[in-house]
Amino acid sequence: MIGAPILALVLYEAILVAHGTTLDTVALEAMTVFQPVAAFRTLHIAIVAILPAARPIALWLIPVSVAAWLLTAALGRTVVLRRFDSMLHARPLTLLVLGMLRATLLAAFWLLWIWLVVQSGRIAILGPAAHGGEPNLVLYCAMLICGTLILYVLWGAISWPLYLAPLLAMQGNVGPLAALELAFRSTAARGKLIEINLVMNIVRIALIVLAMVFSASPLPFSNVETQTFLNCWWTGVILLYLAMSDYFHVVRSAAYLSLWRAFQPQG
Repeated sequence: MIGAPILALVLYEAILVAHGTTLDTVALEAMTVFQPVAAFRTLHIAIVAILPAARPIALWLIPVSVAAWLLTAALGRTVVLRRFDSMLHARPLTLLVLGMLRATLLAAFWLLWIWLVVQSGRIAILGPAAHGGEPNLVLYCAMLICGTLILYVLWGAISWPLYLAPLLAMQGNVGPLAALELAFRSTAARGKLIEINLVMNIVRIALIVLAMVFSASPLPFSNVETQTFLNCWWTGVILLYLAMSDYFHVVRSAAYLSLWRAFQPQG
């Protein structure tokens, strides 16, 4: 509902930035993992060239996109969860506040991941190259993969209250602080809730891998395919991934609510 307009706006602004910036497209197309130092330098030059034009656009586009996304998500989740259980109360403002907290924590994890990518490149690629040695691609990939998995597991282990709190707010008709307090006090179901969160994160990883596989499946036949067909195929894969990701998000919410109710004392 909101993703398509935001994506269209981002593409429009990106086209404007590209037309107003001089980029070495030949160097960008020639990048390869077998020459990582040259690829890093090419990307650095491209980022330096784009940044002056992209910075003022990002300063207004990112906050507007995030605000629109969070507001639409709060309203959409209210409708979906009430369709799942009509006994739940509509608390869109509470869901908006809790969504902002979850988005803030997620942004912190993304910044940490970006820092991990930069530091891995400095240690395994730029460091040896500065001393006349060969870049260590194996070390770079190992650091990146292990660090990403650690962050992913850490996210699954600590983010579960922010997924449970909106459900408790709608069930108990309470505000964000009370809902968070109820979520953190769910000690009896905590282990199961963390387990559900980790399983759903694994499912999302599997969906990403499947999306990559389906995206690459037409490539062996690229000599007999048109670019229009490939664009339609990739668009379909993206839409299918988004639909399945949203479906499993609803499954997680339903599992959370059912499990929390099962662990509550009767009476």
